[in-house]
Amino acid sequence: MNEPHLNYHHLRLFWEVARAGSLRAAASRLNLSQPTISAQIKALETSLSEQLFDRTGRGLKLTVQGRLVMECAAEIFSLGTEMVRSLHGQGSARNLRLNIGITDSLPKLVAWRLIRPAIKAFPNLQLSCAEGHAQELLGSLAAGRLDVVLSDEAAPSSMPVKAFNHLLGESPVVFCAVPTLAKKLSTNFPASLKDAPVLLPASRTAWRHELDRWFDSHSIRPHIVAEFDDAALMKTAASDGMGIAPIAASVLDEAVDRYGLKPVGRPVRCGFSCYLITLERAMRHPALAVIAGESKDVFKAKPGTK
Repeated sequence: MNEPHLNYHHLRLFWEVARAGSLRAAASRLNLSQPTISAQIKALETSLSEQLFDRTGRGLKLTVQGRLVMECAAEIFSLGTEMVRSLHGQGSARNLRLNIGITDSLPKLVAWRLIRPAIKAFPNLQLSCAEGHAQELLGSLAAGRLDVVLSDEAAPSSMPVKAFNHLLGESPVVFCAVPTLAKKLSTNFPASLKDAPVLLPASRTAWRHELDRWFDSHSIRPHIVAEFDDAALMKTAASDGMGIAPIAASVLDEAVDRYGLKPVGRPVRCGFSCYLITLERAMRHPALAVIAGESKDVFKAKPGTK
């Protein structure tokens, strides 16, 4: 029985559509008509005897077979690029690629401390970082445009594809403010937070839910000045004296140095968690193995937390 013939031009068009997320976006990028691209992708599906896109509902979603073809196509075209670069003396070592999504509610100092060991371990790592809402990033993960999502909340079971949540660790939280405000509120903490100006993560985030539960358990009703999707912007607002901001204890030293903030009271347990979310149970990518292995150093237990 003859093996099916693979048309690499058709494969390239499929890969571009999968990366772009829609026929329209890919057609604009490639300067081709949507019907032309659609016909050639269908020809690829016919030659492989597999359906690569689920065309029911709105938009295009990769099937299980489509994700496999997407991953292989990425390696094929990456290898082709490396071949051309090698022929022109622009490097010969094969590079690892890692497309990682980082939820906007995850503190970027935490994300960087987790990613940094992988970059040091693999100097040729080609890293692509995308930031966005968890739902948006999980959609890109399901579509094969991301290898992993780094998030402060687990992927829901309602995802259209099976996802695996790898808990990297949990960190206590330290409330911080500019020195004058921190000194004022440090006495009689945490009762001193009653009616105090606070800056909090957006209400839709898992971290915010844990903070709200902690406030309720201590019968504290702070004055919420602002809510933020981006943790870095929240710290910037705190450094401008707008209020008190929660900071993961695991990166307190960098946050204090960078933003000039001071702790208000002891670290508290507000359930700040961090997950690597993948479509595979085993983290086969060597960079992910490094991130998971080094995460214990990022989330070292801090004494005196409640």
